[in-house]
Amino acid sequence: MTIRNLFATPFYEGQLGDEALLEELEQSCRALESDDVAGQAWSKDHGYQGYTSYASLNDLPLRDPAFDDLKRLLDKHVRAFADACHFNLGRKPKLDSLWVNILKPGGTHSGHIHPHSIISGTCYVLVPKGAGALKLEDPRLARMMAAPPRRPDAPEAFQPFVYAEPKPGTIFLWESWLTHEVLPSKAKSDRISISFNYR
Repeated sequence: MTIRNLFATPFYEGQLGDEALLEELEQSCRALESDDVAGQAWSKDHGYQGYTSYASLNDLPLRDPAFDDLKRLLDKHVRAFADACHFNLGRKPKLDSLWVNILKPGGTHSGHIHPHSIISGTCYVLVPKGAGALKLEDPRLARMMAAPPRRPDAPEAFQPFVYAEPKPGTIFLWESWLTHEVLPSKAKSDRISISFNYR
């Protein structure tokens, strides 16, 4: 008997590896939270539990040297992931968007994908104890119809959901079509992350 595992869904975990940059990014994110009136308004209007620059600022690497330093490091991680995915691109992936997320205690982000990009990810700046994990959904789930549930001891590759627990400096990357969500934070302080898309 031969069993082959087909249609892999790669998920990348790396480390920023620069403590000083993490501190700079935290200060920069806090400054944006304080000064970005358009982002504050969008967050309030859309029920975002905290602050995000998602809909207000699209030039963070040009605006702040810390985000430019982050972009240069992310470029390397994304190129390595694109290579591991065996993408036939013809050129290097290019940063399309990058935004700040400051989630308050109890904050969450429901399941979603990132259209019009090939690789998406998050760099975690501040992750207090109890902050919500990143929940990843098996892309075949909607097609499984009458499939029985998996045993609790099934290997990770067979589980319908995988929960990725970040630490400060963690970088997660995935293909942009992969459904993911942020679980509610049970932390007593803010969780700060920076999300991004590459095309």
